Amino acid sequence: MQLKKQLLLMKEIIITSKITVFETIQELPLAEQNLMLKAVEVRKNAYAPYSKFRVGAALLLDNGEIIVGSNQENAAYPSGLCAERVAIFYAGAIYPEATILKMAITAASDNNNNKTTTPVPPCGACRQSIAEYEIRQDTPIEIYYMGETGSIHQSASLKNLLPFMFEKKLL
Repeated sequence: MQLKKQLLLMKEIIITSKITVFETIQELPLAEQNLMLKAVEVRKNAYAPYSKFRVGAALLLDNGEIIVGSNQENAAYPSGLCAERVAIFYAGAIYPEATILKMAITAASDNNNNKTTTPVPPCGACRQSIAEYEIRQDTPIEIYYMGETGSIHQSASLKNLLPFMFEKKLL
């Protein structure tokens, strides 16, 4: 009887996310192509001697500025920083009043002979950092991500990638 009562009280939450897929960079609108190409270019500046995994990120701000970042590793692993956080923290430091409109991310591995063709989304720590800015600015950040080549995934907001965001109102 107790189990039956518990089942009646139980609720279910169903989460759906919408991701748009572009098969090539050329399918992206021109502004997004430019942003992704900036991310591809800065990926070459990644300092990744340990993981051999290079990541580039480019942000478009509402003031027209494009901010880029690449991952920067350290022998003491937790001391390194992902490309997305390099870019987003720099934007926050230099343009604290600007709104981040879009982010492009690309990743490539130096470890394999084949190109990274699977779209690589932001890691958990980067998702949380992006969430902080998206919540603070009260405007969604459009996110485009890809591997070295291949299709590009687009999310209209970080909420599609991190539906249960940890935010200050929970503190």
